[in-house]
Parts: sequence; structure tokens; C-alpha cells
Amino acid sequence: MGTTQLESVPEPKYWHLRTVLSEALDSEFSVGEILPNERDLAARFGVARATLRQALEQLELEGRLQRRRGVGTTVAPPRVGVAVGSGQQVWPGADDEAWEAAGCDLAAPPAAVADALGTGRDEPVHTVRRSRVTHGQPVAAELLYVPPASVPGLPAIDAPAGPARARAVLRELQRGALERRENAVELGSAGTDDAKELDRLPGAPVLVVTTRYLAEGRTAALSVATYRADTCRLTFGDQGDVEIHHDGPETRAS
Repeated sequence: MGTTQLESVPEPKYWHLRTVLSEALDSEFSVGEILPNERDLAARFGVARATLRQALEQLELEGRLQRRRGVGTTVAPPRVGVAVGSGQQVWPGADDEAWEAAGCDLAAPPAAVADALGTGRDEPVHTVRRSRVTHGQPVAAELLYVPPASVPGLPAIDAPAGPARARAVLRELQRGALERRENAVELGSAGTDDAKELDRLPGAPVLVVTTRYLAEGRTAALSVATYRADTCRLTFGDQGDVEIHHDGPETRAS
């Protein structure tokens, strides 16, 4: 493998390197192939390792690369299209069979969640944990916060914290009359728990989708779903009105 010198350009050096690396990924590497180590890559392109890391982090953010525990940096497969919303106004669990209930706890939520729900900060709410697997790989983890007032008929069952309890909360929530739901998406970094759930390294880029479910003029439930930014292409609406691609968002007419 020879040495490739970068041209002098006005853009940041790491960004130019990102472009050169992206072209190399297309022409020299196949999906799943492990990249050479940082020392060899830095020597090939004649850059400092700090510059190389910036370029690699950018390509990981764009979904071109994956960092895998015990393996190294590999070429990522194409992103998986994942529908996260539809034109229908339905409660969680009503039309999303891709999600699997993992458990449920009754505890005080984070302060920001309590404020969004309009509950007291020390008031316990049902926290349903769900996971999503597509094509055999984990792509999302969700925490769904449901105040007791939203599920007044929830039966007392013997498994207060397991999947059975989670499914019971979802069933009872669906008895209410949903007015609408609101989605928001932002880029974030995987925390320790999310990283473990999604088989990523802590700090890996993620897409955080927050959904508010409104009924009777209040927030009846709040979902915080964390998606792997390196593997997911999120789709909203029945016709895929908005998709997030490698090159950024694009809007489609419905």
C-alpha cells in the first residue's frame, strides 16, 4: 500500500481526508472488511493521527463505518430503513410489532420527563422498556413513560417489573382516546446503557426520537427512543415523507 499525499485545500484537512477515505471505501473495501490500523492509515495519507480520527469519526457519524468491540473499524452495510411514525394517530404498541417489550418499572422519572408529563418530580410513573431488532441486529431501545393517571384500569399482576407488566401497561394505555402525537428528532451520543443495548461503544452517534402522546389536553405518555445513527434511515409518515440518508435529510411529497 503506497503513500497518498493530500492536496492543499481551503477546507478543513480532516474533511478533505473524509472525502478521500470515502472514495477509498467505495473502491478498495467491501462491507464488513476491517480497515488498517490508525498508524498505517495516517502514514498512507500523510496526516496526523488526530486528523485521521476526526475523519473516521465523521464517516462513522455518516454510517459509512462501524466501530465494533474486539474487532476494530469495519465498513458498514447500507442503512436499514426503519419506520418510526405513520399518518395514523395510534398509541405505542397498537401498530408497531417490531418492538419487543422487555420490562416495566414504577419509579420517579428524570426531572425533564416529569416536567414534560406535568407530574411531580418525585411522583412515580410506569417506565416501559422496549427494544427493536431489524434483520437480526439491534437498532433501537426505547423508554416509554406513562403516568398512572393514563392507565387508571391497570390491573395488579404478579409480575410488577417484567415484560408481562409492560404489555399490560400498553394494553391499558390503548383504551384511551388519543388526540395526536408529536415527534422530534435530534442527534445524540450513546450513554453506557444505550451502548450496551445497541451493541455500540459509549459515545457512538445515535438518533433520539422523542414522541409525545396527547390526550384530553395533556401529555398522556412520553417515548424516548434511541436509534443507531450508523445503521438506521428513519422514515416518517405512511409514504415516507422524510428520510434521513447518508447525505442528510431529504423531503418527499406525500
